[in-house]
Amino acid sequence: SSPKTKNKKNNNNETTLTKQLTKNKMSEKDFSPLTIQVVRGLNDKLYEKRKTAALEIEKMVKEFQINNDVKQIRKLINILTDEFAVSHNPHSRKGGLIGLAATAIALGKDASFYLQCLVSPVLSCFSDQDSRVRYYGCEALYNIAKVARGSILPFFNEIFDGLSKLAADPDPNVKNGAELLDRLIKDVVTESSNFDLVSFIPMLRERIYTTNPHAKQFLVSWLSALDAVPELDLLVHLPEFLDGLFNIFRDKSGEIRKMCEFILGEFLKDIKKNHSNVNFAAMVNNLVHHSQSEDEVIQYTAITWLKEFVALSGRTMLPFCALILSSILPCVSFDANKQHIKEVAKHVNQGLMRLITTEDDIDVTETEQSSKRVGQLDLGRLVDVLTRQISHKQINTRIAVLRWVLQLHMKTPNRLFRHIEQLFPALIKTLSDPSDEVVLLDLEVLADISASSAGSPRKPTGVAYEISDKPTPQQNFLNTYFTKFMTNLLRIFNSDRQLLENRGPFIIRHLCLLLNAQNIYCALSEILQQEKEDLQFASLIVNHLNMILLTSSELFQLRQMLKDLDNEDSCILFTCLYRCWCHNPVATVSLCFLAQTYEHACDLLLKFGSLEVNADFLSQIDKLIQMIESPIFTFLRLQLLETDKNYYLLKALYGLLMLLPQSSAFTLLRNRLDCVPNVHQLPPA
Repeated sequence: SSPKTKNKKNNNNETTLTKQLTKNKMSEKDFSPLTIQVVRGLNDKLYEKRKTAALEIEKMVKEFQINNDVKQIRKLINILTDEFAVSHNPHSRKGGLIGLAATAIALGKDASFYLQCLVSPVLSCFSDQDSRVRYYGCEALYNIAKVARGSILPFFNEIFDGLSKLAADPDPNVKNGAELLDRLIKDVVTESSNFDLVSFIPMLRERIYTTNPHAKQFLVSWLSALDAVPELDLLVHLPEFLDGLFNIFRDKSGEIRKMCEFILGEFLKDIKKNHSNVNFAAMVNNLVHHSQSEDEVIQYTAITWLKEFVALSGRTMLPFCALILSSILPCVSFDANKQHIKEVAKHVNQGLMRLITTEDDIDVTETEQSSKRVGQLDLGRLVDVLTRQISHKQINTRIAVLRWVLQLHMKTPNRLFRHIEQLFPALIKTLSDPSDEVVLLDLEVLADISASSAGSPRKPTGVAYEISDKPTPQQNFLNTYFTKFMTNLLRIFNSDRQLLENRGPFIIRHLCLLLNAQNIYCALSEILQQEKEDLQFASLIVNHLNMILLTSSELFQLRQMLKDLDNEDSCILFTCLYRCWCHNPVATVSLCFLAQTYEHACDLLLKFGSLEVNADFLSQIDKLIQMIESPIFTFLRLQLLETDKNYYLLKALYGLLMLLPQSSAFTLLRNRLDCVPNVHQLPPA
């Protein structure tokens, strides 16, 4: 090489060396107070070298702390944050995290003065794409929290937010690191008296509807941890997250369900111990929603909560009575497989029923309109629910509805009658129910309504209705709904002849017990007297009423009254029935037999010759002859012994005999008449 070439190479080497020295100087200046060795260590991909660099940082910070060099400490934290923790290089980010942790460890208790600078960059790494960075973020925050303890709580929401996401991290190492940090934070919260529960609740409310199973488990574990802190009143905020907790309860994971069941049980225990600050009303809607869950455990839990709410809060639950019943009433009909749910539902139902008092019958429109206020029964909505549920497919639910109507009429008759037009048609329809128990209860409800003083008095008819020496309260008052009831009853019988045949006597007899036989028979008679179109039905129903009159023990007093037409009331009764009974000739004759108006019976029988004698007509005569042989007409048969006094009776019986073709009924009556003494030697009338 020529000397000129050698000189050129030497100049280039000098330039390169100068640039390198300048770069090193810049590096030392940019990263100070970090040395170039520490910087290289923090950027190294090997953990051991980063750890060595972190130990150097720890020594450095301790020296700064001894010298009270706050400026250098802050500068160091800023370098670790800006040049490392948020660097594009993942190894640099790892170095920055371990450096920040080392700084906190060195500072000890004084770390609380620098937490804003220490915590924020670490939390940003929780969402890093590199799983190792996320792991070292957990490790770094663990070390920071370990020395800061309660001082870290101002950052709790941000930490909780990060941990809730890391709980569902796909990397198992990250999850393990997050779990360690989570346990530490729980310890810090448990031992601290400065935890800001109010600020945390919005975060909990937002996160609790997560769909990730790991996040669900994380949230429930935190609820358990917070509930275990005596100083924290979680019950005050329960309405904020109860619905979300029940949603988590629906998870298929056995572990999560067990955790939810436990914490819900703990909350309920706490409520029963001290419910002074519990906002019961704010949680009812959510509980009602979950009480309709297809999951039996959730349903049972929600209804159990409702049971305790009704017991503990009392009349606070009245505005929600309709809402709760809409969910509870179907449950009272559950089968043996859900017996536990059925029993607790019955407790809720009975508890609500006990809340209704006569105070709820305040006749003030403004009060009813402001029914949302505490303790005010929303009767309109309640009637809506009862009207819908009365047609439920299960018997026990229908029975429960009818008992509710009885209770409402007993406690709030005046307010109930504002809604009776809505309820009444459903009650009438229930008369066709296939269950005897339901029909009996329905009749009791309709009887109560018909005899309620809350209704408008029915117009006088001129018929004496009370026949007892000591009439019951029901006998003293019958309102317009009694007439509606009787009219609708006849309409049902007309439209459903099967019901009339199978259940008609059962219904009529029970009504006679509830509302007095004379009331029932006179009312039905007056209505049937007006029938001008469907005479066939009128004849049919009179035939049924007549058979009930002659055979039922419930009508004994009415029969006795008709036997002796010796006072004005009995005569009015006979006249009322007679006008109606004329729809059926055979029934009219039997009524005359019962009332011992034998001469008139003879007159009627003589007119039968002009009537169409068909199979139905003969069948009715056949039944009448069977009745004459029954205990009801014992008095009539004994009167045959005194032929001289009972000419028209004998004539009437012979008239029946002549109407009949030769049949078993003919033979029966002829045999009876053959027993009459001196029957062929009767004196002329």
